[in-house]
Amino acid sequence: MLRRTVLSAVGAAAFTMALGGAAVAQETLKIGLILPMTGPFASNGRQIETAAKLYMQQHGDTVAGKKIELIVKDDASVADVAKRIAQELIVKDKIVVMAGFGNTPLALAPAPLATQAKVPAVVMAAATSSVTDASPFIVRSGFTQPQVNVPMAEWAAQNGIKKVVTLVSDYGPGIDAEKAFSGTFTTKGGQVENLRVPLANPDFSPFLQKVADAKPDALFAFVPSGVGAQFMKQFVERGLDKSGIRLIGPGDVTDDELLNSIGDVAIGTITTMHYSAAHDSPENKLFVEGFKKAANGLRPNFMAVGGYDGMHLIYEGLKKTNGAGGQALLDAMKGMSWVSPRGPVAIDPETRDPIQNVYVRKVERVNGELYNVEFATIPNVKDPTKATKSN
Repeated sequence: MLRRTVLSAVGAAAFTMALGGAAVAQETLKIGLILPMTGPFASNGRQIETAAKLYMQQHGDTVAGKKIELIVKDDASVADVAKRIAQELIVKDKIVVMAGFGNTPLALAPAPLATQAKVPAVVMAAATSSVTDASPFIVRSGFTQPQVNVPMAEWAAQNGIKKVVTLVSDYGPGIDAEKAFSGTFTTKGGQVENLRVPLANPDFSPFLQKVADAKPDALFAFVPSGVGAQFMKQFVERGLDKSGIRLIGPGDVTDDELLNSIGDVAIGTITTMHYSAAHDSPENKLFVEGFKKAANGLRPNFMAVGGYDGMHLIYEGLKKTNGAGGQALLDAMKGMSWVSPRGPVAIDPETRDPIQNVYVRKVERVNGELYNVEFATIPNVKDPTKATKSN
């Protein structure tokens, strides 16, 4: 035990000593992009990597007179691997910032290293509200589940929905989605029954049968990006598409990347989200066209816009610091605002989460393809669980 303690202490000391060079300005500024390029969340990694490289293609690979080097590492959708990669990037590669993090466990694992090394971590995907609480050096460029699900509950209550069953994947973002929707919907007088599905190897069928038996006005569903097609397949197999039960939820379930493959069963689904490939703006048209060209016709989703805007945060932050990292870069990113492909975005300086529009969308067929068509906008939405903190 003594030997293990000594070795552990020596390892920690070596890591700390190695950090000395991490925040030093370099001729080459290295960005460590830690993503699930393989494993169950590989689609998240693919979307974010494509968007990050697209941003560099459109904006160049030089910032503040220094060359930008993007180092992409595959964490294989495993949290321990993400942590090991983060340590290697900090110690060996001397990165100025790390980014990516394809889901909540993959973001939480390296968080202590960001704090210890004073290396900012830009979370482009993970949407559990508490992620930014795991390190003062985390900044989020994506969204939080409460941010998009409280508006969904408000819309449902305003549109004649009285009884809802929620069906969510049983991990951080799913639980956040369930609590945000249920808490708001019940305060509006609605009735809710909650069901949770295992994250690993989910079989939705028995849970969907419970939904059919309960006969609610609507089913609120949250599944991770990339799992929507499987959910919809079993939704049809159980006959819920013909049951009169409305399907609502956050935009994960009608993921833009998969929407055409899901098919007509998705038509009419109402979701709330911060991004749609159909968002009507010059910035989004440029983004979608560039992404499709870079990805052989693949459509960008909300993971992609988190990656694209994360690179914008990093680039603009480095411009402000003249290439310096550490606390200076973190401070430069706090409070930043810009017009994104999703619309106007700002980083809350207190919570380090985005403040952004949330859109109510309906799946419709447009020019032969399925899209999440926005029909209402809730402007400047903060994470409602942290509203008092940022006021």
